[in-house]
Amino acid sequence: MDYQIRQQKLLNLMTENSIFCLFNKRPNEDAKKYDCNRNFFYLTGITEFDDILMLIKTPKATKAKLYIHMIDPEQERWTGKTIRANEASAISGISDIGLIESFYRDIHNYITADTSIYLLEAEDDTKDYSYENYFQRKIAKEAKVSFLNGNNLLKSLRTIKSKEEAELIVKANQITDCGLKAILTNLKPGLKEYQIESYFDQAIKFNGATGYSFPTIAASGINSTCLHYSANTDTLVDGDVILFDLGASYQTYCADVSRTYPINGKFTDLQKKVYQIVLDGQKLIERTARPGYTTRDLNQILIQYYLPHLKKLGLIKKDEEIRKYYFHGVSHHLGMDCHDFCIYDKLKPGSIISNEPGLYIPEWKIGVRIEDDLYITEDGNINLSAGIIKEISDIEEFMAKRGN
Repeated sequence: MDYQIRQQKLLNLMTENSIFCLFNKRPNEDAKKYDCNRNFFYLTGITEFDDILMLIKTPKATKAKLYIHMIDPEQERWTGKTIRANEASAISGISDIGLIESFYRDIHNYITADTSIYLLEAEDDTKDYSYENYFQRKIAKEAKVSFLNGNNLLKSLRTIKSKEEAELIVKANQITDCGLKAILTNLKPGLKEYQIESYFDQAIKFNGATGYSFPTIAASGINSTCLHYSANTDTLVDGDVILFDLGASYQTYCADVSRTYPINGKFTDLQKKVYQIVLDGQKLIERTARPGYTTRDLNQILIQYYLPHLKKLGLIKKDEEIRKYYFHGVSHHLGMDCHDFCIYDKLKPGSIISNEPGLYIPEWKIGVRIEDDLYITEDGNINLSAGIIKEISDIEEFMAKRGN
């Protein structure tokens, strides 16, 4: 990745005489390398916690400066080697590397009477407890500056992915496919949901995953009709389906895949009917998704497709009853976060979105969701998870051959 290009694009979006401060704070004591602040990684390629990025834009010049830890040999015996200045510079493309201890002194050298400071604002109830909030209060006591929300500037950049980013999501999907094949190979009645989940865990780690896109959903029977079921503790019952929503991440880039399988290897006729409706709806969205549509548009297209099918099944009589069986959106943006830091507007070439229609019918104990990841191109899209089987015949054939 050329992180300098990303830094310059952000600098171009900033107002004159402004500073963008970005902090890679450790989320918790046990956080691992790729739990880093995704925006910090996006702009620097660096995963080390507590480092600081400062982008400065004045009428005369633009500048990037990175602050890293002072070398502490005793601490490194406990927690490992910290990044060196030459390594940080080689990764990020930033030549000006300083120590974290000098950050607060340095920033005052760039503050003038009309300086604005961009910060990322938490979009949930953690805002008041964020490091950005502490930083803002500290600087406000020491200098007269205005503060700006930098979220939309970074969102506008992260909304459009390069081909290199799309290739990383392809890799994440290939690893996810390995995990799903391990699931299919071992799926049978009598196992616990967490036991079948464990086959996915081992396979993706063995094949190079650097993390999970989100906690795995392994929802069997009636649990498959709950959108975000997460307990994964029930026993798999012969004749039921099991819905998986899962994904490996690779170098912070996320796969987001849903598949629904028959626990005993064969769908019932009723399960096939529901499954095929969802699968055909997914194919409709894949044919449709292209620049100019919004994710809301795609969802409305799916709903209009569903209505006659649900009426034919006798599940609904009125259009508004559809929310009893389909109650989420068909797409969200995907990237370094599963629900990516993006602007939800008309799709553009380079957008990556999920395609995840579902139907959830508690009275039949049938929940079906089928999800792939689409890379929007000039005239359509590319399915980044196309290699993961989903046709009824392919699933049943794979499961039938397991003992051979």
